[in-house]
Amino acid sequence: MAKKEKMLKITQVRSLIDQKPKHRKTIEALGLKRIRHTVVKKDTPQIRGMIRKVSHLVSVEEID
Repeated sequence: MAKKEKMLKITQVRSLIDQKPKHRKTIEALGLKRIRHTVVKKDTPQIRGMIRKVSHLVSVEEID
């Protein structure tokens, strides 16, 4: 049987105003467009690293 991949529900909770350009690019790369916008991504080390970089701007939930 195939192992079910974990997914992450990522929601932008803070504005990008006065944020560093790298943080803005990271939010854009995650697919977030505005406050309270939510995306679902696979739980990979790359995505975890991006979330860690902008942890002050997003909230994250693990979903199955």
